[in-house]
Amino acid sequence: MGTILVKCAVTDFTIQWLLWAVASILQTEKFFDLAGSGTFCILTYLSYRWNGTSYLRQKIQSVLVTVWSLRLGLFLFLRVLKEGRDRRFNKVRNNPKQFFVYWTLQGVWIFITLLPTLILNTQEKDQPLCVLDYTGWIIWILGFATETVADQQKWNFKSDPENVGKFIQTGVWAYSRHPNYLGEMLQWTGLFISASTVMKGVDYVSMLSPVFLWYLLTHVSGIPTLEKQAMTRWGHDPAYLEYVKNTPTLWPFKF
Repeated sequence: MGTILVKCAVTDFTIQWLLWAVASILQTEKFFDLAGSGTFCILTYLSYRWNGTSYLRQKIQSVLVTVWSLRLGLFLFLRVLKEGRDRRFNKVRNNPKQFFVYWTLQGVWIFITLLPTLILNTQEKDQPLCVLDYTGWIIWILGFATETVADQQKWNFKSDPENVGKFIQTGVWAYSRHPNYLGEMLQWTGLFISASTVMKGVDYVSMLSPVFLWYLLTHVSGIPTLEKQAMTRWGHDPAYLEYVKNTPTLWPFKF
């Protein structure tokens, strides 16, 4: 298992650094997210093939990761093509050294997030499907549906000329200010739960995957950044302040 994980890590960063070189030459970030999601597909497939096993749990897990990566990667790629740029890279696309940091961090994000699936795909022994598998897959389906609907609703909202300069507060966005991130978190949590059915000992370090993702999106580069941008843009608007007051940041209900 260890050898395959090392090979996956090397493949991961090799892809990111090669594409960083291309992106630096072209001074573009347009395929950054597509490259990230594509790497998820590649590592999932390679870990499955290199181990030589073909258990049902591995197949389902690999398909779910592939579906997620293709859907999100294509969506983000089409979005950046439509908008013409990604504001995250305004100060770095022309700075190769800083751009390199972004591509490297993407490699770290990919490997940590995908770790439960990589560990699952490198298991030599299988276990019968159990309630944890079905629970994990149900959570994944719920997360996938939430993220997909949220992304499409926001895409439709922003595509309407009448909504220029406005913020979305309809559909699933009426129940959560960041439903797409909630869906993302649910998906990777579900995949860890399913993969955990065959884990033992040090394998459980892959719990870092959902924990890392939750922390990243709620404390680092996800929600805090968007909340700050939104407050700067609409903080003077009473309607937005009312929306913030009455709409949960993430969960559509209180515990």
